[in-house]
Amino acid sequence: MPDQDIASRARALYEARATGMPVAPFTDTDPTLGMDDGYAVQQELVRLLLADGDHVVGYKAGLTSVPMQEMFGVDTPDYGPVLASTVYGSGARVSRESFISPKVEAEIVFRLGAPLKGPRVTTAEAREAVSEVLAGLEIVDSRIVDWRIGLADTIADLASNGAVVLGTPLAPPAGVDLRLTGMVFRRDGELVATGAGAAALGDPYAVVAWLANTLGARGVALEAGQLVMTGALHAAVPMRAGDSFVAEFDRLGSVTLHVDGAS
Repeated sequence: MPDQDIASRARALYEARATGMPVAPFTDTDPTLGMDDGYAVQQELVRLLLADGDHVVGYKAGLTSVPMQEMFGVDTPDYGPVLASTVYGSGARVSRESFISPKVEAEIVFRLGAPLKGPRVTTAEAREAVSEVLAGLEIVDSRIVDWRIGLADTIADLASNGAVVLGTPLAPPAGVDLRLTGMVFRRDGELVATGAGAAALGDPYAVVAWLANTLGARGVALEAGQLVMTGALHAAVPMRAGDSFVAEFDRLGSVTLHVDGAS
């Protein structure tokens, strides 16, 4: 992709984030755009956001389930940065008007106690590097109109991130296989989804290893203290003004989000 196209597409997404006005999919005008093109735009968009004073506090992995990969015709996840301005604690109130077309997903989140840099990081090494595990809710949002996203579109758009809400950090529970960790997800008290840790690439720790190796190939290391969001355990649930969401995880506790705005 020519540099001028990278810059113009990153600027379009930057302005969409600021104005709340989504843009047409880039893949509409150029269906040949692929993963590398998306990451080129993502990198430029991150540069613009950091210039405003934000900073990267971790990374999110997307497309970590087989059904999502099949939908996009890929056999690998994607990733995007987690920005400090988008991180909230459990019980937070967020405004529906701060987003364009938000949905909520429950997932397992890690905080690293040691750095990781690929290549060849193993799942066992990833597990050893994790110092905290947290129940998490991700608000996914798209600056692409009507969620009409191709792979390059969502990658460019920071992997469709919106915000993250974090529960109480815990030491990784001894003897607990997070692949088998169950989760129940409620909106306004009504059960809307269930899931288990294995939905995230078969093992949430495998997501950390994949991310370390993928970033390592681009010369980037995961740093101690950074968050890793390991991917949704269920299909995303639309977020409406007035909603309250609660995800309860076996052995990991719960995390709550309240949505303000006119319903």
